[in-house]
Amino acid sequence: MSFWDHLEELRGAIIRSVLLLVCAFVALFFFKNLVFDTIVLAPTRSSFWFYRLLGVNMNLQLINIDVTAQFFTHIKVTFIAAFVLTFPFICYQLWRFIAPALYRDEKKTVRRAFGLGAGLFYLGICTGYFLVVPLMLLFFDGYQVSAAIVNTFSLNSYISIFSGMVFMMGLLFEFPSVLAVLSHFGIVTREFMKRYRRHAIVVIIILAAVLTPTGDPFTLLVVSVPLYLLYEFSILICRPEREEI
Repeated sequence: MSFWDHLEELRGAIIRSVLLLVCAFVALFFFKNLVFDTIVLAPTRSSFWFYRLLGVNMNLQLINIDVTAQFFTHIKVTFIAAFVLTFPFICYQLWRFIAPALYRDEKKTVRRAFGLGAGLFYLGICTGYFLVVPLMLLFFDGYQVSAAIVNTFSLNSYISIFSGMVFMMGLLFEFPSVLAVLSHFGIVTREFMKRYRRHAIVVIIILAAVLTPTGDPFTLLVVSVPLYLLYEFSILICRPEREEI
């Protein structure tokens, strides 16, 4: 294929992805109660399963102080939800575009990496939604510099924490799929990952502390364990040094 043919293929992949994203956005836009009351705002209530598991009460009151905030929050959250739903299709379109440039064994590896990446992305989204966000809300709702100051959170601040943490966890869980591709091309090996396991543990603990700045060992443990398991899983799927590439 010529350079212009490749551009035509890329244009087609982008158009198909954007069209599906727009369709998902329009569909979700009219299900505002489902998106917000059932999903997005669920971690603000004591009925959320994580709070019931810990036996704690949560009644986060949100306020809006911006005239346009609720409308633009509706658009922003709907777009993020549409992207999350269409993520596998976008990955498939990207795979279709790059597949002709790969050899047969490379296609097999990259195809598996895309499939693994889509599954891990949703696993990360669920981890952020069911674990990281509730832990952060518990900490910030109970933290006060003075008893005279009552915590009342704005809609914008809650949406920023919610969307940022959930999406970040989804991206972090892409780590094994990226390493699978790097391992196939000999850039990273199983021995390399094992050799730097201690360093990885320190980085994971620091990352968990940044993601959930509660300061208590329980929170660090709950967030660090999934990240460490991802690292161990990455070791399993990486190729050993003695295997020929």
